Amino acid sequence: MKIGLLAMSGLRAHDPELIKLGLTLPGVIERGRVVTSMPCLGLLILAAVTPDEHELAYFEAEHANDLSSGLFRCDLIAMSALTAQAFEAYQVAATLRNRGIVVVLGGLHASVCPDEAAEHVDYVVVGEGEQVWPELLKQIPLRSPKKIWRASEFPPVSLTHSPLPRYDLLKNGNWNRFPVQTTRGCPWRCDFCASSIMLGRPYRKRPVEEIIRDIRFIKSLCGPVNSQAKAYERAEQSTGHSPFIKQRPFIELADDNTFVDHRWGRKLCEALIEEPIKWFTETDISVADDAKLLKLLRQSRCRQLLIGLESTTASELVGVELNSNFKYRRAHDYMDAVRRIQAEGVTVNGCFVLGLDHQGPDIFERIFDFAMSVPLYEVQVTVMTPFPGTPLYQRLLDEDRIIEPGRWDLCTLFDVNYYPAKMSVAELKNGLYWLVKRLYSSENIWARRSAFFKNLSG
Repeated sequence: MKIGLLAMSGLRAHDPELIKLGLTLPGVIERGRVVTSMPCLGLLILAAVTPDEHELAYFEAEHANDLSSGLFRCDLIAMSALTAQAFEAYQVAATLRNRGIVVVLGGLHASVCPDEAAEHVDYVVVGEGEQVWPELLKQIPLRSPKKIWRASEFPPVSLTHSPLPRYDLLKNGNWNRFPVQTTRGCPWRCDFCASSIMLGRPYRKRPVEEIIRDIRFIKSLCGPVNSQAKAYERAEQSTGHSPFIKQRPFIELADDNTFVDHRWGRKLCEALIEEPIKWFTETDISVADDAKLLKLLRQSRCRQLLIGLESTTASELVGVELNSNFKYRRAHDYMDAVRRIQAEGVTVNGCFVLGLDHQGPDIFERIFDFAMSVPLYEVQVTVMTPFPGTPLYQRLLDEDRIIEPGRWDLCTLFDVNYYPAKMSVAELKNGLYWLVKRLYSSENIWARRSAFFKNLSG
């Protein structure tokens, strides 16, 4: 069979005021480009476990009417889509199936709403797909009547001997970031987080040797490092800044929480020191507790850590993390912890969730003050979003606080589709507009970043 791997890509938002802001504010535009500049690692992993007799091609579609003609030359399309993209994915599936193409859907939304997804596609994969996919490919030519294929019915996925993702399928694309997975899952259970629901297994780490194998393969696709790139690197060592170098791939560790295990994290960073790459990942605030790890992050050219802070005070974080109230326990140290990380030359993208149940209308100004005072090199603000399958969704549904149940297209992290506990919907929206305008203005971005470099040089 000729199999197409189709990722639904791009940011989503329906609020017209936010759309307008996104088209004008440099910080929003910059972050949007970063988020949409990476291929779908899940599909590349599926490609790696696809039997050799099949022909593979990788595609992306930002919208339902944005389909490559190559898709229609495939016998089967494997799709991945987030909840905000689900309705568009169903439209794409209808178009493809009308042409006689078999459609398989997986990913976060299909994993938590498999019965719904099965109404729109031929087959649904629930959970991790590595064990399911090869067996499903055997059954499709036999017209298997089984529509929903669950990872729980197969042996657990081991990360000890992971296949090399098919990065070679990207050779003809214009990618400036490449995803590499080092861990899977997260030990913390935030009530709004959907990814742990899909994975459904304990936190796992890959062998460092296999991670380096993946990175070296990506480097081989990007071509040799030329003398100009080396000159840029020397300039960066003296100035703290360099222009984008295409020959040196930027690696994004596609993890929910990379450095849960600090000892393993130190080993990873020590190995990355030997690889001429720059990289980014997500982790939690406890990384600031390990001085040796922080130094290794700098030495291995980690450029940024994305850390979910969620709010500015402990009282607003009670119950957000359901296992051990981790974020509540750490909130008192947020400001100092971020400063310790950034003092090593590693920037922090501090993430905040607006509209948490314990937040009042004063949260917007307090987040702005926190970001400017630290200063945070980058800031990400999103609206609390009740994703299907999460404890948050069920709780708000039980409390009759979801405005339009089933409106998956509003699960964008920017649109408000619930009634906040301590402010009105209008207050939440207007506070978001106010905060976005100020955080992402050219003047305030410059103020935060220039302060970061000043503190670093001082």
